[in-house]
Amino acid sequence: MPQTANVNRQILLASRPVGAPTAANFQMVESPVPTPGPGQMLLRNRWMSLDPYMRGRMSDAKSYADPVPVGGVMTCGTVSEVIASELDGYKVGDLVMCFASGWQDYTLSDGSMVFRLDPNMAEPSLALGVLGMPGFTGYMGLTDIGQPKPGETVVVGAATGPVGTVVGQVAKLMGCRAVGVAGGAEKCDYAVKELGFDACIDHKDPALAEKLAAACPDGIDVYFENVGGKVFDAVMPLLNAHARIPLCGLIAQYNMTSLPDGPDRMPQLMRLMLSQRIRMQGFIIFDNYGHCYPDFLKAMTPWVAEGKVRVKEDRVDGLENAPEAFMGLLEGKNFGKLVVKIAD
Repeated sequence: MPQTANVNRQILLASRPVGAPTAANFQMVESPVPTPGPGQMLLRNRWMSLDPYMRGRMSDAKSYADPVPVGGVMTCGTVSEVIASELDGYKVGDLVMCFASGWQDYTLSDGSMVFRLDPNMAEPSLALGVLGMPGFTGYMGLTDIGQPKPGETVVVGAATGPVGTVVGQVAKLMGCRAVGVAGGAEKCDYAVKELGFDACIDHKDPALAEKLAAACPDGIDVYFENVGGKVFDAVMPLLNAHARIPLCGLIAQYNMTSLPDGPDRMPQLMRLMLSQRIRMQGFIIFDNYGHCYPDFLKAMTPWVAEGKVRVKEDRVDGLENAPEAFMGLLEGKNFGKLVVKIAD
């Protein structure tokens, strides 16, 4: 059913997944639309973001953020419209980006993690991608931790995803060689022909390691890690002295229930980090850089408007289709930033 004025559809975490999530881990329920109290506003959610980090929130393993409780609303960021307000500074009709919303039609907010958007934005959903958390993640991880210098080689996995596209394109704007790794010939062609990467390697290619080495004849100075798995295995031998590794995700490992088969690579990695004096730093974007978001927008917004940073969205219609789309995301089925259109 479409969004209505009287019913709040919510998608809950029905159970914790073991391995890859299934439809049985989600449940849609309906409740009355809430009424804001003093210091609150009611948001009508129009667009919602689907991102890999949500898989971690489905687990109760120790992490940087509290898990979604079983029976709780799945968390996400949304582009929303204020439809009732008892909160100073926000009025009916305001368009906002809310980073503390959920998989639902309506959200009560006290203004935490909410940013006002231009109500005349031609494509408000961009606030969930290139101008939102993923773009912010790619930009800050690359520029602050990666600190690329002109002429250096920057490699990024999931190169056509919302983080990877920003990393590669900003690296090019900073005078670097940008090499991507993506899943399939179509995505690799897009990275090179549309996004301007110097090369892109298909991670499904049995010769991944050899082709990545050929694409990085001078080694790798910055590896933006958001994949892990066999991509990192191919990257390790190519890391130059003083290489930097911003670490924001490990999507290849999120559904694992045990350690991978094969030899223990930890001693190899530790020796490599010591001998090559490599710096690897994990970061959580709003924990580490939340205060930088306005400055990021000042830099990224004109690049997007001028076509210097190009974007691609994978749009899904209907809140009810979010679980299936999310499961596909974890399998690499999306092509571009995955967003769900909840309402016009």
